[in-house]
Amino acid sequence: MSDILSHFQFGEGYLTAGKAIQIARGEIKGIISKNSREKIKNSRKVVENIVETGHPVYGINTGFGPLCTTMISKEETKILQSNILQSHSVGVGEPIDTEISKLMLILKLQSLAKGYSGISETTMDRILWHIDNDAIPVVPSQGSVGASGDLAPLSHLFLPLIGLGKVIYKNKEINTSELFKINSLESIDLGPKEGLALINGTQFIAAHAVKVVEKLHSCLSQADIIGAMMIEGLQGSVKPFYNELHELRPFKGTIHVASRVKSLLKGSEIMEDHIDCDRVQDPYSLRCIPQVHGASRNAWLHLKELLEVELNSVTDNPIIIDEELTISGGNFHGQPLAMAIDYACIAASEIGNISDRRIYLALEGNSPGVPKLLMDDTGINSGYMILQYTTAALASENKGLCFPSSADSIPTSLGQEDHVSMGSIGGRKALRVIENVEKILAIELLTAAQAFEYRKPMKSGPILDKIHQMVRTKVTFAEKDRVFADDIEKGIDIVKNKTIITLANDTTLDKKLSLETKFSSLFESY
Repeated sequence: MSDILSHFQFGEGYLTAGKAIQIARGEIKGIISKNSREKIKNSRKVVENIVETGHPVYGINTGFGPLCTTMISKEETKILQSNILQSHSVGVGEPIDTEISKLMLILKLQSLAKGYSGISETTMDRILWHIDNDAIPVVPSQGSVGASGDLAPLSHLFLPLIGLGKVIYKNKEINTSELFKINSLESIDLGPKEGLALINGTQFIAAHAVKVVEKLHSCLSQADIIGAMMIEGLQGSVKPFYNELHELRPFKGTIHVASRVKSLLKGSEIMEDHIDCDRVQDPYSLRCIPQVHGASRNAWLHLKELLEVELNSVTDNPIIIDEELTISGGNFHGQPLAMAIDYACIAASEIGNISDRRIYLALEGNSPGVPKLLMDDTGINSGYMILQYTTAALASENKGLCFPSSADSIPTSLGQEDHVSMGSIGGRKALRVIENVEKILAIELLTAAQAFEYRKPMKSGPILDKIHQMVRTKVTFAEKDRVFADDIEKGIDIVKNKTIITLANDTTLDKKLSLETKFSSLFESY
């Protein structure tokens, strides 16, 4: 683990997707501040007083969902909280990624630390222990409808607090009982409302949204760079990226992408070589990069902004305002994020769609100096023909995944929960789409690098030249057919590791670009 850079105070600090990821990866240490602990204690006292007085409050001394009118005795309120974790642990399917489970712990701790949930310090400290010691609960991927909170996945997430369930500990899946033996721990004795506070909330949806924000940002940044390389390889025009054009239709994402690509092409000998050519305009997949990539940037920004509101909100139920006011409301409903996630899912798919079109364009052989199928000796060789089959398949699969999950609703809880968000499904689906886009971009990177080769000995700008050189250290120029799947896997590694983003950021021109781009602060940080 790297040296701790700073601390994040749960409940007081402003949590972003980036900070949540840093905490999950041990780059920032999360702590519960003294002020937050006071709020937690005060909220806990309110709950205890409700139990003592016997005044009916949902989830504290009543049953759950359709059993909300069933009163629970003072003696049984603790049993109720343990039972709810067990009865609601009904998840199925493959476990979610361990980092997403850890993000769920982090996001839940942030919400509880606001001091409106009636949770105990003991429970909070145990959740923090799991984060600090990388003892991450195993959470099934399916079972949440994203409305009364992510009930099933959150129940699995917190089974280890009462000694049940499984965890990933030191890269091994073990029973919680074994974790307790290794670390001399005992199960938490949950008090009134604690079980309900733990499982009511949107942390499953929000944790997936955090990963969507991170991974889609990576795809958007790389798509601009790879698209610029394809423009060079096919000798496209730089004019569609001029500021004078985009000031007449000033969408933030469009302006950002146009400025970025124009800077990537700055100083290119390839651009200068055909400045007076007789081609009037390029196909849309090159000419409309600012409009298409920019629209997806806007969708990403929308999700990022809504997610930050969610990450700093209280989303359980009921909410303990003070001694006089306890509200059973709907802050657990996932609709605000569910719709934005579906928007981002479509935005990701469109990046894959236009990337596939650029790949196809590169194979046509209509660009001067670039052979059909990106290989000189075709006939006996198929060249890059079949790589586009793969991107076509991935792009088509993504279209099928773009049906908005938030457009669906199925009543649950005997009609008590009669409208649900399905944001949990949307979050999982969006990540599947983005993973497919990463593969499409990897193939476009290989295709653009192959086309780029035919422009030698002319040079591009410093960033694109450096990136092309890096690609060639991993994937050689293809003069004849080979097992291209091996090349594709190397390309996928480049994309997943954000190698070209790192190279671009290390280049002086790109640093200058960040300063020159008016909206860079909106699109380059999360």
